[in-house]
Amino acid sequence: MAEPLTKADFEALARFRFGIRRYLRFSEQTVRAHGLTPQQYQLLLALKGYPGREWATLSELADRLQLRHHSVGELVNRAQAQGLVDRTPHPGDARAVRIQLTPEGDRALARLSALHRDELRRMRTALAVPDWGGPVDDDD
Repeated sequence: MAEPLTKADFEALARFRFGIRRYLRFSEQTVRAHGLTPQQYQLLLALKGYPGREWATLSELADRLQLRHHSVGELVNRAQAQGLVDRTPHPGDARAVRIQLTPEGDRALARLSALHRDELRRMRTALAVPDWGGPVDDDD
């Protein structure tokens, strides 16, 4: 049986949730002010941050963004129309397509990510995960 939460536990959870919401609001406002949607920023970040390479397939992006394959396809279409990403054939799988940043997408991402990094530095305390000790589950 889980141990009951204390008032301090609820305060820590509420503070953390408030910090997340503040950060997300900052992010939404910042990317919109730079002409992108929050989803486009997330797409660009997922591409640039994909482990071990500078591209990803639609299926990989759907997993990273936790969206349906069809929704990611539409998101990529809009980003491609804005010149942020390109599609190229996958050399090892004729059914798959590589999605990668264009130089314009890379520049937009660099600008926005620097602003996000600076905001995270300012919010370090508000976004500190409450530490209750105990085991950590790293399965995600």
